[in-house]
Amino acid sequence: MIDSHHLMKPKQWFAFILLGLLWSTSFLWIKIAIREVGPFTLVGIRVVLGALSGILATVILHASWPRDLRTWITYFILGITSVAVPFVLISWGEKTIDSAVASILNASTPLFTILLAHYYLHDDRMTARKIIGLLAGFGGVVLLLSKDLQPGGHNSILGQAAVLVASLFYAGSTVFARLKTEHVPGLVRGTAPLLTASAFMWVTIPLVERPVHLPSLPITWVALAWLGVLGSGVALFLWYYLLHEIGPTRTTLVSYLFPLGGVILGVLFLGEVLSWQLLFGSLLIIASILVVNLRIQK
Repeated sequence: MIDSHHLMKPKQWFAFILLGLLWSTSFLWIKIAIREVGPFTLVGIRVVLGALSGILATVILHASWPRDLRTWITYFILGITSVAVPFVLISWGEKTIDSAVASILNASTPLFTILLAHYYLHDDRMTARKIIGLLAGFGGVVLLLSKDLQPGGHNSILGQAAVLVASLFYAGSTVFARLKTEHVPGLVRGTAPLLTASAFMWVTIPLVERPVHLPSLPITWVALAWLGVLGSGVALFLWYYLLHEIGPTRTTLVSYLFPLGGVILGVLFLGEVLSWQLLFGSLLIIASILVVNLRIQK
């Protein structure tokens, strides 16, 4: 059981920051891969690579898999709601919207999560401090990415709606997973939904993307390998670890790190200027993560 009144431990901070780094690059790799393959095929290959890497890890570490039907029904639901559907929606959305816009819309996940967690979980309640922290962080994300939001940019309403719906799926499935998967060994928690998502995707792909076009460009395979092994396999293990250690609301705060990671990389390696928007947006995000994790003094 989590204690929502305590600061994260060093290993939890490490997992949180590593997850933020892995997922902050995903929007870029999706943008690269979607140029050559359809969104369903992209996700289909991504989840298979993620599932294979997860299975390999469970074999090496001798992790035991669940054998009861109820747990596998839970993971079939999670494979669809936390992996297949949101991955497809974001990939499809990024065909017609900028990755900056996708990052902002995806950062709505903690706001949806805190509403659901308050009503369904007794150890992740809504407080004024949490709400202020989450709203400040979301404001920081918008401020951070404001320079990338062109008035005449190519950002379709449908594409934006797709990413927003993906955030709702993430929020709902995160709370559901917190309720239903605590009894499952850690490594298996992240691999099982990738396994069920793979089965779901490869039944669906021939129905929606005909003919199935597999990538031929090396850069597309690099993008898919990154998205599969790191952005799915390793990332979902970290996600489920944090989910059961610090709770859904604080875990979904990781979406605030996506644009922050992009900005830091841009300043360090691309020579981007550190404007006041970047500076204050970054400070707001960091402050919000610290505020939501403050220890309550009784």
